[in-house]
This record gives sequence, structure tokens and C-alpha cells, in this order.
Amino acid sequence: MGEVSKWKRKCDAKKIYRVRPSTHPNSFNVQNQQADLKEIALARGMIKLLDQFVKENERIRKAQQRQIAADAKRAKSLYEDSYLTLAAQLNSQTQKELVQLDGILSHAVNTDNFLNLDALKLPLEIPVFDPGADGSEPTPPVKSHFIPTAPGVLKKILPWTARHHQIALKNGREEYRDAVEAHKSSMADRKRRLAQSRAAHLAEVKRIKLEVAAQHQLVEAVKAALASGDSEAVVSYFSAALARSEYSEKFPATAKVAYVPESKQLAVEYELPPFQIVPHVKAYKYVKTKNSISETVRSSADCKKIYSRVICQIALRTLFEVFETDRRNQVESVVFNGHVSSVDAATGKNVRPCVISVRTTRMIFDELDLRRVDPVACLTGLNASISKKPDELIPIRPVLEFSMVDSRFVQEADVLSGLDSRPNLMELTPSEFESLITNLFQRMGLETRQTQASRDGGVDCVAFDPRPIFGGKVVIQAKRYKNTVGVSAVRDLYGTLQNEGASKGILVTTSGYGKASFEFADGKPIELLSGSNLLYLLAEHAGIEGKIVMPEDWKDPVPDS
Repeated sequence: MGEVSKWKRKCDAKKIYRVRPSTHPNSFNVQNQQADLKEIALARGMIKLLDQFVKENERIRKAQQRQIAADAKRAKSLYEDSYLTLAAQLNSQTQKELVQLDGILSHAVNTDNFLNLDALKLPLEIPVFDPGADGSEPTPPVKSHFIPTAPGVLKKILPWTARHHQIALKNGREEYRDAVEAHKSSMADRKRRLAQSRAAHLAEVKRIKLEVAAQHQLVEAVKAALASGDSEAVVSYFSAALARSEYSEKFPATAKVAYVPESKQLAVEYELPPFQIVPHVKAYKYVKTKNSISETVRSSADCKKIYSRVICQIALRTLFEVFETDRRNQVESVVFNGHVSSVDAATGKNVRPCVISVRTTRMIFDELDLRRVDPVACLTGLNASISKKPDELIPIRPVLEFSMVDSRFVQEADVLSGLDSRPNLMELTPSEFESLITNLFQRMGLETRQTQASRDGGVDCVAFDPRPIFGGKVVIQAKRYKNTVGVSAVRDLYGTLQNEGASKGILVTTSGYGKASFEFADGKPIELLSGSNLLYLLAEHAGIEGKIVMPEDWKDPVPDS
């Protein structure tokens, strides 16, 4: 810029735009004027070039500034877009979790849950025999490859070639004989290796066949045990069926199963997910001014509503999977108890309260259209016990304690009965059995009073629960039966309950109940206790380890008319 200004000042000082010849003696001569004009033209050209250079530099500088601003704007936009994308991903994940939680029941209804035992049979896959390199025979030696070509006419011109040919012919014949012997030896070795490989293959095939046959035999044994109603087989079958149910990996999805063959009742104790399974954040949003992602917390009421729907869906889904899997009609009623494992904040101890419990029969459950029901309303209609505040782990009383149908209380094999020191309830005298039942309910906190014995061998008594509000008059009937107690006995108990003005009726038997009995008792203040329940209560409250082994000549008493 300094040079440009200098040249401009020089040109302005001279102010020569057009030079004319002058006659003044002191004027420049023409040659000097021409030199000055060239100098000025050169200066003006340089000024023009310098102006263009300055303008180009300025243009480049402004372009660079615009590029820097554009890059900064793009970087800021990408930065904001990354936060917007993260917020969108978090919202999508939350929505996905909600859809999964709301589709727990529908997923099972639209899935074939049947556990086909035949499908568990291993396929018989016989490996193909592979001889490897021994599969192809070694090529036998070719004699012509060892015998040299005769010299022909050369032997007449060159006599020594005949002698050399004879020597080569002899050597070739010897090499051929050696090759033939080596080939025979190779063939013998190959035959031996093939025999060993075939023997190993046959042994492997035999092993596979035996393993598959044993596995098929085991499956058939399980099928036979199921067909006979074996308790352990039934428990194993339904445990495997429930274990196949697909839940989110965040769910415990573990269940214990027990079976009462007398009443064909299956009890399921299920591990429910904790309250934290519900997404407590409703939405994520990018706040530009704070340059961060904000969270909109879901209301406590909404979280509780979602969690209640979740545990109710799990209960209905479990019931559905049991009945759907049972195609041998071995289950007439199902008890579902849902528990949540947690830590008591007040004591720091592990707790496992039951927050939902329901019992239903196949006939009632088959009438439901699970694709259209509201889970909470449906379970309410099934007279289920649902915690008012499952999120706070407020427990409810199970319809039936799982431990009361645990397989440990099922009768033992006859071969052990003689070695077992526990009293057999079926061998007690009527008076001893009456005293046993009376003593049991006294130990459970009831004030019992014996009534007149019925003709069917049952124990009838009226008891009083001294607890305020929950207490009242209780009618108790106990029957030593071998066969399933009919629904008529439950109806009789209900009639007695109404006649006595009692608040509750309890029917205890050494056998079990059918679905008709449970259907009749459903929704009524009646408790039905089977033989395994009775054994549990005796051990838990009276300290009596009993057993139930039916004598071969036992005959059930004739029911009261």
C-alpha cells in the first residue's frame, strides 16, 4: 500500500495527461517528456495491478471468514443434531419398553405355547463314511514307463549301444518288479486302514444310535409318566413349558411348580419383576439454551397403573400358558401366586411378599377372550387378590400357600411306609382323627367346639376366630377320603355355613377336590384344603409330621343324605 500511494502522489504532482512540444527554452525536450510518460504509464500499470492484488486478497479474506462462519454454524448444527438424535433414541427406547410391557399378554396369546415332547427327540443323523485319502486306489505301475526304448539301427552303427541297452533293460525290469511289490504293499496297507476306518465308523454309528434311542426312550418314559399323572413328571413338564416363555431379559421370569394329583390342581409360584421395570421417565427433550437433555418424569399414578397392568398380564399369561400347554387334560385348576424379591428399607432384610394371587379353572378361563380383556379388570372378575399398592410391596394373603402343595408333603411309596415313624392319618381311629383336627385349629388360634359326628366319617365342628373385624364364626368339616371329594360336600358345607350364620367355612380332606368344587367355592367364603394342605398345616402349626397312605381295603364312607 505504501508503494501505491507514492506512485499516486508522483503522478498527481506532475499532472501530465498529454505532452505537447514547447518552444520555451527551459521546457523539457521531447525525449525527456517521453521518458516521463513511460515512467508514469508504468507507475499507473503497477498501481492497477496492486489494486487488483489488494482486492483479490480482500475477497479471499472475506471468503475465508464466510467459510469459517459456515463451518462453525455447521459444527453447531451437528452438535445440536447429535443431542436431538440422542433424545429421539431415548424416547424411542422408552416407547419400545412401554410397548413390550403392554404386550406381555398379547405376545403369548399370538404364540403357540404347546410343548411337544416328540419335538424334543433328537434326530437320528448318521454320519457319512469318509475314507479320506484311502478312498482312491493308488495307481499301479506301468511297465512301459520302466523299459527303455530299443536303439534300433544305431546298434549297427554304434555297436556299444546294444550293450548299454541291455544293461538299462535289466535295471528297468528290476525297478518295475520293485514298483509292483511296493504297489501290492500299498494296496494291503490301504485295505487295512479302510477296514479300521469302517470299523471306527460303525462303532460311531452304533454309539449315536444308542444315544438317540436312549434319549427317545427317556422322552417316551416322560410321556408315559405324564399320561399316568405322575406328579414329578407333571411338575417337570409344566416347569419346562413355563421356562420356554419369552420375556424381556430384565424380567426374572422364574417359576416354581407344584401339583396336587387328587384334585388335578397346579400351583405356580412366580417371581415378578420389581417396580423399577416401569420407565419412570416419560420423555426426553433437548434444551438448546442449556445445551443439555431434560427429562419429563412420569407421574407416580401412571407408573403404578402401568406396573399393575404388568403383573396382571403376567398372571393371565401364566394361566394361559398352563392351560394351552395342557393338552392331556391333567390340570383342572391353577393357582398363581406372584412374588417380588426386594429389600425392606426399614429393616434392610430381604423380603418376598406376595402381591397377586388367583385361582381359576379351565372351564372359566376358556370363556375369556384374552385379546380384548383389560388385565386388571379380568383378574378382578376372577376374584383375584391384588395388592392395593404393589409398588410399595404391600402383601396380600395368597389364595393358597405354595408350600402347602409342595411335593415334600405328597405321600411316600408303600415300600417306605413300614419304615416311616410318622403317623398315618388313615390309620387313626375316628376319635383320634377328630382330636387331631380339633387340636390343629386350636393351635391355629381358633376356639373350637365339637359337634355331632356325621355318618360319612367326617369331623364337624364350629369354631370362633377371636380376632376383631376379621374374626367370627367358622364352620369346619374334615373328611378322610381316598377318592376326590364331590361338589355335593362343598354345597353341604355352604348350606351349613348359612344355617349357622358363620362368616367362613373350611373343608379339609385327605384326598382332593375336582374343578366343580373349586368353581362352586369361587367367590364364596369357603376354604378347600386337600391332603397335602392338611399335612403342611399339621407340621407348621401342630408340630406333627404325618403322612397319608391309603390302606388297600379302604372304602370311602357314604356321604350324608
